[in-house]
Amino acid sequence: MCGIVGVLGNHEAAPILVEALKRLEYRGYDSAGIATVNDGTLARRRAVGKLVNLSDLLVHEPLAGKSGIGHTRWATHGAPTVTNAHPHQAGGVAVVHNGIIENFRELREELAASGVTFVTETDTETVALLTQHHMAQGMAPVEAATATLARLEGAFALAFLFDGENDLMIAARKGSPLAIGYGTGEMFVGSDAIALSPLTDRISYLEEGDYAVLTRNSVEIRDANGTLANRAIKTIQIDNTRIDKGGHKHFMAKEIAEQPGVLQAALDHYLSEEGQITLPAGGIDFTQIDRITMVACGTAYLACLTAKYWFEQIARVPVEVDVASEFRYREPPISPRTLAVFVSQSGETADTLAALRYCDGKAAAIASVVNVPESSIARESDLYLPIHAGVEVGVASTKAFTCQLTVLFAMVLKAAHDKGALDDAGLAAHAADLRSMPGIINAALAQNDRMRAAARKLASARDVLFLGRGQMYPLAHEGALKLKEISYIHAEAYASGELKHGPIALVDENVPVVVMAPRDALFDKTVSNMQEVMARKGKVILISDAEGIKEAGAGVWAHIEMPRIAEALNPILYAIPAQLLAYHTAVAKGTDVDQPRNLAKSVTVE
Repeated sequence: MCGIVGVLGNHEAAPILVEALKRLEYRGYDSAGIATVNDGTLARRRAVGKLVNLSDLLVHEPLAGKSGIGHTRWATHGAPTVTNAHPHQAGGVAVVHNGIIENFRELREELAASGVTFVTETDTETVALLTQHHMAQGMAPVEAATATLARLEGAFALAFLFDGENDLMIAARKGSPLAIGYGTGEMFVGSDAIALSPLTDRISYLEEGDYAVLTRNSVEIRDANGTLANRAIKTIQIDNTRIDKGGHKHFMAKEIAEQPGVLQAALDHYLSEEGQITLPAGGIDFTQIDRITMVACGTAYLACLTAKYWFEQIARVPVEVDVASEFRYREPPISPRTLAVFVSQSGETADTLAALRYCDGKAAAIASVVNVPESSIARESDLYLPIHAGVEVGVASTKAFTCQLTVLFAMVLKAAHDKGALDDAGLAAHAADLRSMPGIINAALAQNDRMRAAARKLASARDVLFLGRGQMYPLAHEGALKLKEISYIHAEAYASGELKHGPIALVDENVPVVVMAPRDALFDKTVSNMQEVMARKGKVILISDAEGIKEAGAGVWAHIEMPRIAEALNPILYAIPAQLLAYHTAVAKGTDVDQPRNLAKSVTVE
């Protein structure tokens, strides 16, 4: 969610900080600020809204100094105001923070009893005030910061800067990711490698409970027990962290268009030329697995719902799917022959990570399907399956979703073959279908103009329904979620057969209904439900293949033709119209496609 960047550099820090924060905009934010130390004096600038507002402020009120910290805030405690924006400063200490300090009220009461006053509504101010309180009692900055860290409960990534200290920064991580970048006579801190990639290609990641004391020429990292800890320095591939729109109007448009290429990259990783499924070393022996528990949030949760159909129909393995934010609170029993699978684009989703830790030691194995190799979820899994989507900037997930589905389908085929539900010939047939997918996705993208035209019809709606049956039911939810996320139109999804059990009361001439209905085994039943909508003057947008549109397209409001693909792979293909309908509707309405209001790309708080 929030973005953190820190610089101990050889050049003026303010422009470097702002540029790095721009690279973290994709995480979502509603205010931003920076603080620097210049000739020993700590100062800060903050602004509400987009980073351009902070840039404008710095033109009129510049900040000098070659040491600094910066932050983009997604509001949790306290409204998005200048007062609540980061960095927070108390006397001679400034702090930026991602996460939530769960015991901040208790700490506030202690500080208030000592005569300390508060000026914000935030939990982060408590960190700054507590550190300053320790310094007022005679502690040096490092000692004061570590004493503060020992009192904090919750999840956080923190960076501290101090008045009078031109060559000192302290960084700490518990629950929220934080990386350290190594330069030549310079050191950097960032929420992820993307922020730091223009500054250095040498990165190390703090592990859970670590804190680091940085100068321009040294880093001392200690673990949660205070023991010196060496964290591996890795060379990152700069191309993997490039952020540009590639000639597209929005990142989302670019990322939709990239799907044939990234899906091919995923297939090359998991599918051998002989048609065998190859999982990473130490892969799963599915003969030892009786059931699967899948846990995720948002779009990743819908990928899991789709995979449930595949695992049960193709591999004949029972699957339970849970929303991560609810999973561990119901304390589900986990049998020792259960595979626990966690899906997350960022690999840092707080609820999903907490659910993973609940399963640790209970499940036979923990597998993760994530996009970031160095993420917490990847590192804490027995088996990490990269999705090879590359950097995804748009808040609304597109290419990560289809890559998640592709990797999950590869897992399904491996499970089915291991357990004898698929013989060699059946595996080869599915592998051939997978190989054809990037080309078929390209054909679907060629229907962009028709989707734009249908979206113009949706743009004036207040409410939209999405219907689907079987494998299309999770995709109906994905279509509704995408539309809500970026166009702010209220949208709901229903299993087509459930329409007559209540939701059909919503249907009238003002409610468009998007029906996802490939010509599959459930097509006739879906069309019957669609006819019930049309009989009540509902305006139907039918998404189907040529055969389906020929059979059922008469009288619909609009139709979008998809190419034919193997029935099992329809969910991956039909993600394309779900994405493009939402995208073009948002463009028609003039909303912020890449950074929709109130949303964050990486949700690192509960």
